[in-house]
Amino acid sequence: MISAAIHGFILAFGLILPLGVQNVFIFNQGAMQARWIYVLPVVLTASICDTLLISLAVFGVSAVVLGVAWIKVTLLLGGILFLIYMGYSTWKSKPKAEETTDQSFTPRKQIAFAASVSLLNPHAIMDTIGVIGTSSLSYSGATKITFMVVCILVSWLWFFGLSIVGRLIGKLDSSGRFILLLNKLSALIMWGTAIYLMFSL
Repeated sequence: MISAAIHGFILAFGLILPLGVQNVFIFNQGAMQARWIYVLPVVLTASICDTLLISLAVFGVSAVVLGVAWIKVTLLLGGILFLIYMGYSTWKSKPKAEETTDQSFTPRKQIAFAASVSLLNPHAIMDTIGVIGTSSLSYSGATKITFMVVCILVSWLWFFGLSIVGRLIGKLDSSGRFILLLNKLSALIMWGTAIYLMFSL
């Protein structure tokens, strides 16, 4: 059981660490919001979505999804369109003054974007369903549950930590120039990911 926990921790941390669309969006929102509590909708939504994906993966959906070609193509097409739109929105967004909330990312929009980043992101789906789901096949019973819970905990802790770091950097950047540059970089990463997915089709 301990080995399954260690395996789950290393695997989940390795998958979530790279600078992807989901991480960039959470960090970006942490830096842009006037107070850290305003980024909680993003953090909770992303964490819940990852919990859902990991749970579905461990309980056997991975074999079904990866075995049906049209599902993979649909996920890729949806992900491409979403990334293009989100890249445009991020490119156009501008940091607000410290005392005001960023009106371009209301709690409802934060939740919608965070859910889209998690559930319409083919990389996130392939990581959870493809890698974590496949890795869980070697476990059963309580050991499999331990593996799954540790993977889920890593996601929650990572997203909370990422939003806090983003908030600290946002407070240090009183001019807003860093956040503006981060928005442009985020948009380029999203568009680059979309182009990569187009070629993968």
